[in-house]
Amino acid sequence: MTVSYAPIITSLLDNDLYKFTMLQAMLHQFPQTHGVYRFRCRNNKDAAYPLADIQKDLEQQLDSLCELRFLPDELEYLRSLRFIRSDFVDYLELFKLKRRFITVNTDDKGRLFIDIEGPMIQAMFFEVFVLAIVNELYFNALSNDSVIEEGQRRLDAKVALLHQYAAKQTQYGQETPPFIVADFGTRRRFSRRWQAHVVETLHKAEPKIVGGTSNVYLAKQLGMTPIGTMAHEFMQAFQALDVRLRDSQKAALEAWVHEYRGDLGIALTDVVGMDAFLRDFDLYFAKLFDGLRHDSGDPYIWGDKAIAHYEKLKIDPKTKILTFSDGLNLEKAWELHQYFKGRIRTSFGIGTNLTNDMGITPINIVLKLVECNGQPVAKLSDSPGKTMINNDTYLAYLRQVFEVDEPE
Repeated sequence: MTVSYAPIITSLLDNDLYKFTMLQAMLHQFPQTHGVYRFRCRNNKDAAYPLADIQKDLEQQLDSLCELRFLPDELEYLRSLRFIRSDFVDYLELFKLKRRFITVNTDDKGRLFIDIEGPMIQAMFFEVFVLAIVNELYFNALSNDSVIEEGQRRLDAKVALLHQYAAKQTQYGQETPPFIVADFGTRRRFSRRWQAHVVETLHKAEPKIVGGTSNVYLAKQLGMTPIGTMAHEFMQAFQALDVRLRDSQKAALEAWVHEYRGDLGIALTDVVGMDAFLRDFDLYFAKLFDGLRHDSGDPYIWGDKAIAHYEKLKIDPKTKILTFSDGLNLEKAWELHQYFKGRIRTSFGIGTNLTNDMGITPINIVLKLVECNGQPVAKLSDSPGKTMINNDTYLAYLRQVFEVDEPE
């Protein structure tokens, strides 16, 4: 295919690790599952110009994306990861995203609509690529030398902050759990090159603090640890698979244990809210999983609930880890680390504030699973405004089944 523009995505490895881990589990256990994903910009009113303006370029970028295949060295890297099975890599050797599963439209208000519909072993792999493309196309029109200079100034300030935190860690000694930060910023990065620059800079500055990234390509290139387990879509899918709705969380966790048998042991808690999650997260799962991930709601209240739950089950919280990943910056992460230190181990995934802190208001874009096998699915986030579904009847039913009150 001949193109007159530079492709934004140049490697299928330029994706978050949890896309690979979820894809492997779906391929092995539920290969015929069908999914529908919908794109939404949560802050359209804050955009500098209508997202509809990028439609033509987006269509071209998607054409280019769907020509990519995994390269031999990328496949070998995936084989080197203990939790990736050889038959899955064999599947990826043949893998190619199908353009027919994704469509792009706009409306007269200048809004952008992206729909993905097809087998989940195809559809679920589009998300991070699409969000990264939309973000980079949007910011291309806003980028100039002064924006890059401001981004560099902010990055330099982050490096200085990391040095301060590293010095404090040294003062605390070996008994204090380490302050660990990973890059989670692929989907909302300013650009592919800027993410690479940021991650390499922070990793070189303080490798003991910033040792991991969710981006598999950068992990390979920089010799970092790829970070990730599951996302909401994996848990949501079980709302439409062959189990009772009330048992969907337990079925998802059981499927994960079956697939990874001790690896990738961080469970996501906010698909139907923390309280409903903990009712399902019994002694069996609490012992099998290494810890929990926070992605909505008050992180301090959430963490206190997690610790109390472990203590109720007579599990020492100090043997577990809490991963925080909701709207963080380095300062917030450090404050949470200080609050929980001595009680439970912590780690932090930071996205937009690392890879798109340029002095320009970021767009808050998401691409969520809304249907599975012809049925609606949803998450009942602990944060108002994060729930995304077009079926109010199903949403009310989900709340009733999991005993989740409507937000005030």
